[in-house]
Amino acid sequence: MITIKRLDVADARVLIAGARVKADEIGVPMCIAITDEGGNLIAFERMDGGKVTSSTIAIDKSFTASGAKKATHEYGAASQPGAPAYGIAAAIGGRLMVVGGGLPVIVEGDVVGGIGVSSGTPGQDQEVAQAGIDAFLGGL
Repeated sequence: MITIKRLDVADARVLIAGARVKADEIGVPMCIAITDEGGNLIAFERMDGGKVTSSTIAIDKSFTASGAKKATHEYGAASQPGAPAYGIAAAIGGRLMVVGGGLPVIVEGDVVGGIGVSSGTPGQDQEVAQAGIDAFLGGL
């Protein structure tokens, strides 16, 4: 029998709460999205002051991280002209994100979902996403 590990709404709340703490700490209100292992949205929060345009970006970063099972910043260098994945940002109707802030959530070696964060710099987004994952894994 195959057992599929996946995130649920309670897990998503923990991920968002951990990300919020870091966002508050660095003073950047963020948009935070959590998806399941197939890239389907489980939960989303736009903090007060989070950029409206970042809502879709955060969701697509999480979609990319969980669906492709890879951090979005890893696509950055690989998607530049002359690189092996040049043009991949246009894939999947433009939903594939190639800037930092989307991370897969990995439990016992399996990607169980993703977190996507947007409103800061790519480095800030990635730092806040990692804080969400750290809070989640710390509670397992």
